[in-house]
Order: sequence, then structure tokens, then C-alpha cells
Amino acid sequence: MSQNVNDNAPAAPPIDISEMRRRYLKLFTGAVNDVLRFKYKMHASALPAEYSPLRDDMKMAGLAFTVKGGPDVTTDGEFEMRARMLESLYEDSVVVWDCTGDRVTAQWGEVMTMAAARAGCRGAIVSGIRDTAAILGQEFPVFHQYRCGTGMLGRFRMHHYQKPILMGEVIVRPGDWIFGDIDGVVAVPAEITYDVLLAAEQIAKKEVEIKEWVQSGMKPTDVVARGGYF
Repeated sequence: MSQNVNDNAPAAPPIDISEMRRRYLKLFTGAVNDVLRFKYKMHASALPAEYSPLRDDMKMAGLAFTVKGGPDVTTDGEFEMRARMLESLYEDSVVVWDCTGDRVTAQWGEVMTMAAARAGCRGAIVSGIRDTAAILGQEFPVFHQYRCGTGMLGRFRMHHYQKPILMGEVIVRPGDWIFGDIDGVVAVPAEITYDVLLAAEQIAKKEVEIKEWVQSGMKPTDVVARGGYF
């Protein structure tokens, strides 16, 4: 009997994705990163620091939908592939683009934002954007490296999607958990997404207590002696 393709899939978390998103969006990336570094010994979980939110208060959380592309002057079938990619987006996905170092073109704009939002996608991570004002008007979280007016047709093209990609030092696989805020973006392996959530929530709770100690006038050395940190 042939093996089912889902036989080795990670077990589903005990909460649904919408609840997972709601709880992650209450956190901050520093807490998630600390869990990955100190509990799971993952010293490469943050995407390159150049990715920043289009607006400071933007946060994103969802399942990685990966895209790989690069500089390319060919145009045959490019629009069709882009359309198929957009039609493959799903509820609570976050589209993550590996753009192979491109610094010339905008791979994301107003109409792609509209199509992604209609599919239930929760955000995009991409090197270049254009139509910035129109994207801001849609309240759609976008993390980017630069803005420019040059569209990608004839300068850049997608190669494939929904395969593992390399974002700086981090391998992002389809279905991994993506979480971003003003301090950057972290990728959490799918199989530990829920456990990382629980541990990060404990850090956030602990930091409330630490801040109360500091505000009360407690000396930093006493804060550390009581299990706090800075």
C-alpha cells in the first residue's frame, strides 16, 4: 500500500488557527525569538532585519505560503503563473517571498494585495513593493525591504511556490508559522508552533511582573536575584 502524503505531517495543534492567530498577535517577536533560542536552541529563526512593516503598528501571524523568484527578463507565462499562485493562497496564510537578492523591482502591489486579502491571506513578506498608499488603504500587513515604481514583468519572475525557501539564515517551509511585528519577523517550525505559543505567553506574563518590580524602585541586582532579567 502506498504511503499517504499526510502520514508524516505534524499533529494538529489543540486549538484552531484563528485562535492561534489571536493569541500570537497579543505577543511580541522578542518573546517568541527567546523561546526558540533558549528552549529549542534555534539560533536562526529571525528573518533578515531589513524586513520591516509598512506601518509601525502592523502585525502578522499565519501559515507560511512560500514563493521563490529572481531577476529574469523572460515573460512567457509569467502572468499566468502569478495568477495561479494567487488562486492557491488560502485562509490564514502569510505569503513569504524569497526574491534572490533583487533590489530593483516591486514584486507586490495594490491588485495583488486585493487578491490576497480576498483569499483570506493575512499578510505578505516581500523585498519590494509599489502602490504603497493603496496598500496602506487596505489595512493589509506587508513587511518589505524597499519601495520602488518598477514592476517585475520583464525584470523579475516567480520560479515556483509552496516549496522550502531560504530567507537569510532561515529555511521557511510551507505551513511553518510566521509572526511579525515592529521588531521583525520570526519563523516557527510547524511542529512546535503551539508549544512555542505557550512558552512565549509565559514570558510575556513574567515580564509584566518584572516591570512592576522595576517601577516599584527595586534595584536591578535585586530584580535579577528574584529571577528577573533586563
